Amino acid sequence: MSDRPQHRKPTAFKLDDPRVIVLDEENETARPLRGKIRITPDSDPALLPVPVDEPFVPVRKGFGWAKVFWVALGALVLLGLGLGITNLVEDLFNRSLSLGYIGLTFAILAVVALVAIITRETLSLARLETIEKLHARANAVLLNDDRKESDAIVRDLLKVAHDNPRLARARLALEEHGRDIIDGADMIRLAERELMTPLDQEARRLISSAAQRVSIVTAVSPGAIIDVLFVLAAALRLVRQLARLYGGRPGTLGLIRLMRHVIAHLAVTGGMAASDSLIQQVLGHGIAAKLSARLGEGLLNGLLTARLGLAAVDVTRPLPFAVLPRPMLSDLAKDLLRRVGDDETKS
Repeated sequence: MSDRPQHRKPTAFKLDDPRVIVLDEENETARPLRGKIRITPDSDPALLPVPVDEPFVPVRKGFGWAKVFWVALGALVLLGLGLGITNLVEDLFNRSLSLGYIGLTFAILAVVALVAIITRETLSLARLETIEKLHARANAVLLNDDRKESDAIVRDLLKVAHDNPRLARARLALEEHGRDIIDGADMIRLAERELMTPLDQEARRLISSAAQRVSIVTAVSPGAIIDVLFVLAAALRLVRQLARLYGGRPGTLGLIRLMRHVIAHLAVTGGMAASDSLIQQVLGHGIAAKLSARLGEGLLNGLLTARLGLAAVDVTRPLPFAVLPRPMLSDLAKDLLRRVGDDETKS
């Protein structure tokens, strides 16, 4: 009977009352003293763990010997090509003066084109790295509520989005709100709502269209090799489109880097397994009986393409999902099932 909790009537007291005892969580279960008032403060919300939407970045371990190898090999190949072109131009000059000038002109054009390609790829990689840093900086501001850093992030976002005509009104709204008194975290949320809303809608349309295209083509294609090649081409095209939508503009090297990050993100988040379970649930609720084997395979390929697109959004988006809802695979699956059902009805 002594273990029964003692209930007392509500009373009013002052915090400086000597009878008031403030207990922490460890001493909360201690037996109360007679005539004393126990107070257990709630946990400080600022000390609670906050979920952070960090973009996946592969962990770098040790010295990058692979990069050294490829850089050295590329330098040797360029030196060999340079010596070969030099010898070719000298031989052309020995044969004929006009042939020598023609060969020299082509060599100069090739060097200029190579410099332009290297410059474009370097700028593309730098732009992708800027977007990744913006994502990480925005996550940090959502935690520490730094107003100055949020202003800097908004300025960088406006630079990235300055050539996108669909964001003209959003840029104007952000420039006007930049002079208002707004907390740092709220400024990031406002920037996400203004800038990312039209881009997220377009990203969903691109992913849905790519998934429907893959599902239809792989359902009617005659061979597995054609399926693999088309799915690969559609995945590369989708990742490039999403990166350009969010301001990335990837080149060839940038696209390879993005694909590595997207596949690594899928491996970490278990996206392929989630897609497999979803397709099993979808086909397990009576839809498998209405679809042929080829249409079922096309539906699976379409869902995997959609999941790849969602992972690409997480990698290429310059801001984390703080206010806007994250696009879900189930929503895209509904559009895909509706399209597949319409095609099955027509056929």
